[in-house]
Amino acid sequence: MARAHTPSPRRRGRAWAACAVALAAAGTALAQHPAHAAEPPKGHDISSHQRTVDWTRAKAAGARFVYVKATESTAYRNPYFAAQYDGAGAAGLFRGAYHFALPDRGSGKEQAAHFVHNGGDWSTDGRTLPPALDVEYNPYDRGRRCYGLTKARMVAWIRAFSDEVHRLTGRRPVIYTTTHWWNLCTGGSDAFAADHALWIARHRASDAGTLPAGWPTWTFWQYADSGSLPGDQNLFNGSGTQLRRLAKDR
Repeated sequence: MARAHTPSPRRRGRAWAACAVALAAAGTALAQHPAHAAEPPKGHDISSHQRTVDWTRAKAAGARFVYVKATESTAYRNPYFAAQYDGAGAAGLFRGAYHFALPDRGSGKEQAAHFVHNGGDWSTDGRTLPPALDVEYNPYDRGRRCYGLTKARMVAWIRAFSDEVHRLTGRRPVIYTTTHWWNLCTGGSDAFAADHALWIARHRASDAGTLPAGWPTWTFWQYADSGSLPGDQNLFNGSGTQLRRLAKDR
């Protein structure tokens, strides 16, 4: 999501483990081509950069789900979030919220609370995707790609964020990242693979590539930063029924 986060001064429990087994069967085939014979559900992710979205048009173009940026650090809130999130829901899309992590600007617990209280909560309505944590390269200081944290401290930060989201919502967050960043900044930690869905970013490639340690497959793949849908382009690794199950199950 780096392109969707141009520097500005304001600026994914156990059920997943079961779901991962079901998704893994489809994973190998789906990872080969962004939109091929299996036709997995496609979606997108957006932030304040997209402002007003024509959701009827997005759905007609094939969107089945969307993640909307809600927050960043402990102070920023997307001023368009409510309209974007509610608009997606009204159009019949599965929708979820994501938080852009700045681990050098507040603890994982603090940022998780800010996120959940400003759009990142989860509902049992069957249309709300699990909250998501976007953790990637530092967009404000390229020299501090890991935000000045050691690998152990980064793993602890992500764990604190996840634990607080789980405490407040009952769901573990989907983790959005790249394999390179994950290896660089967490030391290739496999501490989250068992109970956190993976949202992998790999653009302009025919498949999702090598995944971070421990994850046998991806749940979402962000394969391009532009395309037929507003914002970044994504695929869900499974069927429409499995997407519905991910939204519904804890």
